[in-house]
Amino acid sequence: MKKFERQGAILRLVKEQKLSTQTELAKALKKAGFGAVQTTVSRDVAELGLVKVRDEEGRLVYALPGAADLSRLGELVAALRRWTVSLTATGNLVVINTPPGTANALARAIDAAGLADVAGTVAGDDTIFVAAHEGVGGAALADQLRHHLEGETQ
Repeated sequence: MKKFERQGAILRLVKEQKLSTQTELAKALKKAGFGAVQTTVSRDVAELGLVKVRDEEGRLVYALPGAADLSRLGELVAALRRWTVSLTATGNLVVINTPPGTANALARAIDAAGLADVAGTVAGDDTIFVAAHEGVGGAALADQLRHHLEGETQ
């Protein structure tokens, strides 16, 4: 299975179904004949720039990004690449170290990106705590941020 075929299937599934979690998305992919583990789905979601929106029942579901979403993700990628010195997962947090005086600017870019798995950030001078939403581990969130930082293409 090729990456672009799997990602094409993800885009079709998101248009056709109301999928709220990466687990639901992975199950829908499997049902459609594409096997993918959660970490692969997580990378695909980040690469495709999928966003979460509220459906008619008020439930958060995946949707295709709009132009504003893509712009915010581009700004996040630029900020991560400019200011990240190190990125470490712990519990439901990601700790990001930056050069002195730049943590606030990077935290602002993370918050502005509106990533579905980020509950919020706390920034000092050269350190940021990024809190994951309930049910999302720090390791999964760190993988998502690393994808943007390193431009992984798996």
